[in-house]
Amino acid sequence: MDFFLEPQNFPFTVSIAVMIFIAALEGVGALIGLGISNILESILPDIELDVDGPNLESNTTLSHFLGWLRVGEVPFLVLLIVFLTSFGLIGLIIQQVAMGTTGHLFPSPIVALPAILGALPCMRLFGGMINRIMPRDETEAVSTESFKGRVATLTLGTATKGSPAEAKLIDTHNQSHYIMVEPDDDNDEIKQGERVLILNKAGSVFKVIRNPNKSLEN
Repeated sequence: MDFFLEPQNFPFTVSIAVMIFIAALEGVGALIGLGISNILESILPDIELDVDGPNLESNTTLSHFLGWLRVGEVPFLVLLIVFLTSFGLIGLIIQQVAMGTTGHLFPSPIVALPAILGALPCMRLFGGMINRIMPRDETEAVSTESFKGRVATLTLGTATKGSPAEAKLIDTHNQSHYIMVEPDDDNDEIKQGERVLILNKAGSVFKVIRNPNKSLEN
């Protein structure tokens, strides 16, 4: 226990603790039938994915990177749990090796960088595995072209031009999909819980507007 409480291990221990806390709340929510995920997502900070230039469509590097991390394939909260777990474990393993070989712990900033670089591939690997084993109604592949003209609900963050947010969409087969969306209007700001109409896709991000017609909701 002393090892986990060392100041040099603080970021990694906290990361594991936060992951366990989220998992515990999810378990309680499953037992009592409450949407703990939605509660947690409402208190998480907005996703900030600022990029150079006002048009995300021109930044294919960011789109590819988000796709590589499985963003949009599984709920963001799942990816967050994978990242926290991987970051914490990798950091603690590096510190354990350092203690065994040198007798001292490395400063946490030095260990944090390789821990982050190791956690990102873990997000992709385990995100893909989770995507395959998730219930069929959450993961069955359909053409994203069929998403155009459908209505989605923002589930996490505030979407602005250049800063996408997560939204949940129900397709024609009543299957759920988590996608990243941003407003088509440069000056628009769409908040969590609002309903949006999908216009088109730019890389891994969908362009949307506020739902103009309640009869379109699905």
